[in-house]
Amino acid sequence: TPPEPHPHMEHHHLYDGGENDYMQQEDDWDRDLLLDPAWEKQQRKTFTAWCNSHLRKAGTQIENIEEDFRDGLKLMLLLEVISGERLAKPERGKMRVHKISNVNKALNFIASKGVKLVSIGAEEIVDGNAKMTLGMIWTIILRFAIQDISVEETSAKEGLLLWCQRKTAPYKNVNIQNFHISWKDGLGFCALIHRHRPELIDYGKLRKDDPMTNLNTAFDVAEKYLDIPKMLDAEDIVGTARPDEKAIMTYVSSFYHAFSGAQKAETAANRICKVLAVNQENEQLMEDYERLASDLLEWIRRTIPWLENRVPESTMHAMQQKLEDFRGYRRQHKPPKVQEKCQLEINFNTLQTKLRLSNRPAFMPSEGRMVSDISNAWGALEGAEKGYEEWLLNEIRRLERLDHLAEKFRQKAAIHEAWTEGKEGMLTKKDYEVASLSDIKALLKKHEAFESDLAAHQDRVEQIAAIAQELNELEYYDSPSVNARCQKICDQWDSLGAMTQKRSEALQKTEKLLETIDQLYLEFAKRAAPFNNWMEGAMEDLQDTFIVHTIEEIQGLSTAHEQFKATLPEADKERQAILGIHNEIAKIVQTYHVNMAGTNPYTTINPQEINAKWDKVRQLVPQRDQALIEEHARQQNNERLRRQFASQANIIGPWIQTKMEEIGRISIEMHGTLEDQLTHLRQYEKSIVNYKPKIDQLEGDHQQIQEALIFDNKHTNYTMEHIRVGWEQLLTTIARTINEIENQILTRDAKGISQEQLSEFRASFNHFDRDHSGTLGAEEFKACLISLGFDIANDAQGEAEFARIMSIVDPNRLGVVTFQAFIDFMSRETADTDTADQVMASFKVLAGDKNYILAEELRRELPPDQAEYCIARMAPYTGPDAVPGALDYMSFSTALYGESDL
Repeated sequence: TPPEPHPHMEHHHLYDGGENDYMQQEDDWDRDLLLDPAWEKQQRKTFTAWCNSHLRKAGTQIENIEEDFRDGLKLMLLLEVISGERLAKPERGKMRVHKISNVNKALNFIASKGVKLVSIGAEEIVDGNAKMTLGMIWTIILRFAIQDISVEETSAKEGLLLWCQRKTAPYKNVNIQNFHISWKDGLGFCALIHRHRPELIDYGKLRKDDPMTNLNTAFDVAEKYLDIPKMLDAEDIVGTARPDEKAIMTYVSSFYHAFSGAQKAETAANRICKVLAVNQENEQLMEDYERLASDLLEWIRRTIPWLENRVPESTMHAMQQKLEDFRGYRRQHKPPKVQEKCQLEINFNTLQTKLRLSNRPAFMPSEGRMVSDISNAWGALEGAEKGYEEWLLNEIRRLERLDHLAEKFRQKAAIHEAWTEGKEGMLTKKDYEVASLSDIKALLKKHEAFESDLAAHQDRVEQIAAIAQELNELEYYDSPSVNARCQKICDQWDSLGAMTQKRSEALQKTEKLLETIDQLYLEFAKRAAPFNNWMEGAMEDLQDTFIVHTIEEIQGLSTAHEQFKATLPEADKERQAILGIHNEIAKIVQTYHVNMAGTNPYTTINPQEINAKWDKVRQLVPQRDQALIEEHARQQNNERLRRQFASQANIIGPWIQTKMEEIGRISIEMHGTLEDQLTHLRQYEKSIVNYKPKIDQLEGDHQQIQEALIFDNKHTNYTMEHIRVGWEQLLTTIARTINEIENQILTRDAKGISQEQLSEFRASFNHFDRDHSGTLGAEEFKACLISLGFDIANDAQGEAEFARIMSIVDPNRLGVVTFQAFIDFMSRETADTDTADQVMASFKVLAGDKNYILAEELRRELPPDQAEYCIARMAPYTGPDAVPGALDYMSFSTALYGESDL
């Protein structure tokens, strides 16, 4: 940290306004207490070399920049050398105060040159503050080496930079934009040397990728041939990402002053040479001046119209060619003319000087070829040139903008045209005319999406139109085609908008119509379905084949039919209303030309079907009327037949029942002898048979009932089948009763059973026939036998005996014993009867003790019918003594008594 300043010492500050504004940018080092070590090293080396390049003119130098300026002596000496002025007499004392006084004198001198120092006090310099010392030297360099540089109305740093750019402009691989990284490859230093002293450097062999070689070459040549000390090492520059700007500016300013000094020296030498040769060259110079002036003016005269030509080219390529021509003019055509002009002025001045020195009259060029004329013409050329360059750049920028806009226009137009392709066809499709309601809703959703897409593309169309407008304003060469394409896009866009609106309206209109039709369809379906069901039920009922059996039933059907007919007017109103719904649909279709894509989606019923069924119902109603009338008449006739049959059946049925009961009593009571009973029963049978005509009459009535298909009769419980069965039972019962009496007589006579025995058997049978059925069950029969004295105890033997008896009386195993079977059994048990052995012995007598009998023997001994009976039933005899015609009487006898098949 530097010591506090002495209260009586001056403290200098850099002036930061007015004509020295350039200093403000260059003093950034003072606002930062830290200094980059690499930059400090570069500044120390550069500033030391720069100071020594001037101090050596006074026969001295410095080694350490912050040490050697501490006493102020060499600092004052440096300022005297670079300014050419004398400073105040320095203090020669060694004390600090003397040193501060000397440094203040130096700082005051710097301030007297219009520079005010900021934060730099004499005490910091005396104390050896490196940062302050370097800042002070940099301020001196700026003021005395850089500030006075002036190039094309620019000065100081900008002037030095412009000088570098002008001098290196012909070198394509050199691009000087600053005083740091633009110099790192060394080509900038080499280009400056080569531009002024091309013989010192073979520039063609230099490579941009070899900065060390380039920098060392430039620094060595400058030191050796241009008297510019080596202020930096190549390694310092290459090894630093961003070389120190102050060091580079200091170094470059040395090149500027070296070359400007060389140019002045060369001019002075030429002038001396020309003065020496004036006598020999005066006339030649005059001729040369006239010729050069004429040529130069002629060239200016020809060039100015070319530079003033502001007719723009239509394409970027053509304008770039103009720019290239202009750059060629700048690089190739103008520099020689600049030299010619300069030479012309030099020659003119030299000539005038020579003439004046030789006491000759001044040279008066031809009219229009004065130096002032040339200067004026050159000024006009410069003005045209400057305006031309600005115009070229503006035109190129304009064309760049135009090309960019044109390409943008083409891209957006192409995208838009690609998007619109097929859209008109889509919008003009009339697919909604054949679409269903669901299809229409889907189309509407799709169209809404398209409208959103269309709205989104509005910006692009507006951008296309805006770009086309801008191209017109910028006078684009192909504006007609752009305008035509833009107009086509705009027209198409308007058309798309109109078609979109039209399609939207058509879709919405169709949707409303189809919704209306759909509602009508739904209403039609809701009303047609029950009505159709009603008609189908009605047709089914009207065509139903009714089956009735009574007057009441047909009257019920007639009443229901009349009630049905009463509903027909109301049904017809419903039919008309349903058809009205369909007619309304047809009216909408016809009025709005709706192309129906299909039928009613809610029902398959149609008006034709409804009308057809209604007509069928109307047709069936009178048919049903007639059928009911006919059926009513038939039922009346049937009722007559029922009553007619019932009146007879209700008499005959009880009569048959009564007779059956009387026969039962007769067969049980057994009054009188069997012959008396037989006589009485035959008389009773005769009276029954005499009742047959009434049965036949009833059969006739029944025949009529059957033909009329009458199956029930509420007027009687008797059916013809009952009567018929009863009548047949009555006849069978009387016949069986008579037969029983006859069999009893035969049994009595054949077995010798007395009347009393028969009466006893009857009494026992009737006693155990408790249900008066005329038969005995097994248990009843068993009890009857026990009462008659049969030994059939409840043991095994008794059961076997009862089983034997049952096999005799009930051979068919019906489980019952009739009175006749009971009499036959009792007769067999109580009477003397023939046996099979007795009959067999009788046949043996007739056969003459043979084991067989011949037919003639039978015919001779027996009555003819009985003889033939036996012959027909006897099997041929097959014994060992058989003769032809022999018959087997033994098997026949056995068969007669059931012991073998007869």
